[in-house]
Amino acid sequence: MRPDTPAENVDHTAEAARLERTAGLSPEDAEALLLRAAAHLELSGDRPAATALYDRLLSSADALADPALVRALKAANLWEYGHEAEARAIIDGIRLTAPRDPAPWVIVAEALESHDELEAAAETFTEGARLLLADVAEPPAATRPLLYGRHRVRRMQGLEHDDWDTLADTLHSAPVPLDELHDPKRVWSLGSENPAELAAEITRLRAELGAYRQALSRPFPVAMLHWPAAELAELLSAYPALATEYPSHEEHLSTIESSLRELSSSGTGNLGIVTGTVPSYEAFAASESSSPTDPTLLPQYATTLAARGRAVTWPPQRGAECWCGSAEGYEVCHGG
Repeated sequence: MRPDTPAENVDHTAEAARLERTAGLSPEDAEALLLRAAAHLELSGDRPAATALYDRLLSSADALADPALVRALKAANLWEYGHEAEARAIIDGIRLTAPRDPAPWVIVAEALESHDELEAAAETFTEGARLLLADVAEPPAATRPLLYGRHRVRRMQGLEHDDWDTLADTLHSAPVPLDELHDPKRVWSLGSENPAELAAEITRLRAELGAYRQALSRPFPVAMLHWPAAELAELLSAYPALATEYPSHEEHLSTIESSLRELSSSGTGNLGIVTGTVPSYEAFAASESSSPTDPTLLPQYATTLAARGRAVTWPPQRGAECWCGSAEGYEVCHGG
C-alpha cells in the first residue's frame, strides 16, 4: 500500500506534490492518490504534512471508500512524531468500530507492536482475525497479514502455537518458515562478527520482507487494460492515431485474454484487468505532461489504475461473469 523505495533514490516530496496534482485532475481517484502522497510525505520525514493530508481526507464532503484505513494511517503517523495520546485514542476508536477491512487492523496492531505494546498488538491482531476469519475455510490473501502479524507477536511473547498460528504456518509460502522468521533470538545474530551468520540473517530478512510486500501490496504485478465498446469508440473518435493499437473491439478483447493466458502459462501469477475510461485516461496523460495519442502511455495508465486498486483478478472465479462485461459466464465467454 505504501511506497518503499529508499528516500535517497526518490524525491518523495516532489512525488507527493505530483500525486496531489493528479488527485485534482482525477477526483474519483483522490482518496487513493492522496493516501500515496501522504505515504511519500512520511518517507520524506514531513509527518505533519502527512497528517494534514489525512485530515483533509477525513474532513472531505465526499464519502471515503475506507475511512477506517485513513484513520489507522493517521494514528500510526501521529505516534511516530510524538502524538501518542491522540494516536491511542484513534486506535481505540478503530477497534470499537470493528472495520470489515483487514488493513486498518494490521496497521494499528503494527503501530502498537512497533512501540513495544506486544500484548495490545496481539489482542488487536486477534480481534481482527476473529471478526474477519470466523467460518472462513481458507483466509483470503488480504486477511493473511493478520495471521502473520499475530504469529510474529505471539512468538515474541513466547506463547505456544494455537490453531491460528498453525494456519499461518500453513499459508506462509516463503522458503524460510515463519517460526524461523519470527524467532526473537534472530536479533542477536545481527551483532555477530561471523560473515556466514550475517549472510544467513540477510537472507532471512529478505524472505520476510518479500512475504510482507506480497501480502500487503497491490496484488497485480501485471494488469491488462480493457476498454468497453463505448469507451473504445469514444477514444478512437477523439484520438484516431490509436487505431493501430485497437483495430477492432473484438480483437482488443481477444488480445487481452490471449495475453493473460500466455503470461499465466509462463508462470506469471496474480494477473488482473483494469477498465479504462476516456476522461480518466485524458487526466492521466495531463498528469504526465503528455498527449493521449502517445501509445506508450497505455501500459503506464493500466499500471496506475492497478496501483489505485482498480484491477480485478483474472481469471474470474468459477461461475462468475466474464471480465469483458458481456454478462455471460466466463467459462462460456472468453474462458471457453
